[in-house]
Amino acid sequence: MGAYYDEIEIEDMTWDEIKGVYHYPCPCGDRFEITRKQLANYEEIATCPSCSLIIRVIFDPLDFEDDLPDDESGSEESHRDESEEGDDDNFEDAFDNLTLHEDAKPTPVAVCA
Repeated sequence: MGAYYDEIEIEDMTWDEIKGVYHYPCPCGDRFEITRKQLANYEEIATCPSCSLIIRVIFDPLDFEDDLPDDESGSEESHRDESEEGDDDNFEDAFDNLTLHEDAKPTPVAVCA
């Protein structure tokens, strides 16, 4: 996308604690908006909900990488972490039960280039 109305640095935008967005005045009278979650996902386009104009937000993505995900995402992530830990336990059990036979010979495999 190359048709930005403007390029604005994040420091020039205002943080709205209630709506949870950064905003910047739009010429239509409304305001461009972008969330911290969007910034954490490396999204740089702030949109105006009232018109078709967009701006490119200039920011350092590293400033937003530690942002916590929404409550729903956080619970999924913690659930995923628990299941991953269980997978690690299964992996260790399989590794403990692994036996190698010294008399097994490698099988040649033909590979096409």
